[in-house]
Amino acid sequence: MSETIERHEFGAEVGRLLDLVVHALYSDREIFLRELVANAADAMDRRRFEALTSESSALPPDAKVRIAPDKEARTLTISDAGIGMAKDDLASSLGTIARSGTRAFSQTLESAKAEDRPSLIGQFGVGFYSAFMVADRVTVTSRKVGSDEAWTWASEGQGSYTLEPGTRAEPGTDIVLHIKEDADEYLEPYRLDHLVRKWADFITVPVAIVRDGKDEAANQGTALWRKSKSEITEEQYTEFYHALGMNFDKPWATLHWRAEGQLEFSALLFVPGSKPFQPIENERQSKVRLHVRRMFITDEAELLPSWLRFVQGVVDTEDLPLNVSREMLQSTPALARIRKAVTGRVITELSNRAKRGEDYEAFWENFGPVLKEGIYEDFERRSEIAPLLRFRSSAVEGWTSLADYVSRMKDGQEAIYYLVADDAEALKSSAQLEGFRARGLEVLLLSDHVDAFWPDQLGAFEEKKLQSVTKGGLDLSKFAPEGGEADPVEGLDAFVAAVKTALADEVADVRVTDRLVDSAVVLSAGGAGPDLQMQRLLRRAGRAGGAGKPTLEINPRHALIRTLSVVPESQVPESAGMLLDLARIQDGDSPRDPAAFARKVAAALAQASQTPKE
Repeated sequence: MSETIERHEFGAEVGRLLDLVVHALYSDREIFLRELVANAADAMDRRRFEALTSESSALPPDAKVRIAPDKEARTLTISDAGIGMAKDDLASSLGTIARSGTRAFSQTLESAKAEDRPSLIGQFGVGFYSAFMVADRVTVTSRKVGSDEAWTWASEGQGSYTLEPGTRAEPGTDIVLHIKEDADEYLEPYRLDHLVRKWADFITVPVAIVRDGKDEAANQGTALWRKSKSEITEEQYTEFYHALGMNFDKPWATLHWRAEGQLEFSALLFVPGSKPFQPIENERQSKVRLHVRRMFITDEAELLPSWLRFVQGVVDTEDLPLNVSREMLQSTPALARIRKAVTGRVITELSNRAKRGEDYEAFWENFGPVLKEGIYEDFERRSEIAPLLRFRSSAVEGWTSLADYVSRMKDGQEAIYYLVADDAEALKSSAQLEGFRARGLEVLLLSDHVDAFWPDQLGAFEEKKLQSVTKGGLDLSKFAPEGGEADPVEGLDAFVAAVKTALADEVADVRVTDRLVDSAVVLSAGGAGPDLQMQRLLRRAGRAGGAGKPTLEINPRHALIRTLSVVPESQVPESAGMLLDLARIQDGDSPRDPAAFARKVAAALAQASQTPKE
């Protein structure tokens, strides 16, 4: 028999190319099984296609991809009942790295009817060589449909391969991997079962794993997203949603469609009905699964932007190559077009549901903070995202939109006012709102982690500027207080100047204000710099230099201010410090020196308790 063995050199620079395939083209070692199962399924689809014109090519009724591990022999065998390969096919498809048998075959299908064409998964010739990631020797025995001869191809991936007559009772192919010492996991049936369910659960060809001498089914074989919506019940959608992400709730929205034309793909996406157990703010990437012709490729293709990462589901396309890595997928133009189309469809669904109500507030409470990130991150989509936003307000109960706010604006009002702080409840009683409430001006109350960042990026809505109420220099004079104008107060100029001198190192300015009613003081930010919430974030991040200094605004009508304005000049520095600390506490900050502040308050209370009553 040895005289019939033919030794051949690979038809390419094998050392460099094999190293590329094994170490660079694929990110995960386990990919080899996906590639070999894809090739086997492809071969069976090719045989099924040829059977349309030749009865002798018909698949056996029990045809499947069979995966058989053998721990003692340290081999893993992948068998199929596909079209098979003759001697010349083995030499041309496996003997020349990067030659694609599938691609060549696909060219013959151009004249065939669309409904007769098999859904070819892989590009045989490159993916096959991923076997050398886990095997130090690979043998392929194949018999082509219509031939009585079988041939065996063998190689250790070192620059050459052999061809010799082989034995196979029926048409098809057996690939035998001689597993490396560090790849024992791929001889375990449970591990192989996990990989098939991960990578090939939905291909139409049955896949079986041999366990204790018996063939056990390893894949579902039904891709729900490939079916028509009319064929699927709500229960089936929910069951798939549960299996997809280990969810236990019902999806809030289900999006199922097929895109046809220049770009073809099927998509089945879900918006969850509740927050996931793991905080979604901690995960920045979309995990929508990418499939190519039903074969799972990756859940890291970032098919949706990070601000839609709460969406779960599957996108399956015919227009991407199977045998490329996640990294290479990112640069393919087809994937960029799919991303754009899928993102647009999700936004349309959210927009429609927001207009119709449909429990949109429940969605917003679950995922609103994440959606707001899109205003900050996605310049092209800002105008589409803005109408989807919802807010608490100083004027109405429940949630309100920017459009609703604009519809309630007072005559002459040119800005949408908002206030940002850490605590949603504290916002309602903030001193920053007093002047606006007195004039019947509505303020949106923002308390999510991203609220300090996105308003400046949006800038305006329906030509109305977004304006933080903590920005200094706000002119409310055109809006008279609803209870009438207060009497002017004079005689505080010297006190204000003294406070400004005492706090020169800590504030940018000290001035009287007409936007306070019940509070003595309030802080505001410079008109051109970040607002108070952003200044607080900068200080917490150790970047106080970029925060700037606040302005201390004083209510000239408040009893405390009138009392302090007549204290001896020597006591002004201490009084000024107390006023600054009071303003900081009102805005949710700590006093500059909490211990010293506590002592001063205690002393003041003790002195007040000793004052004789009249």
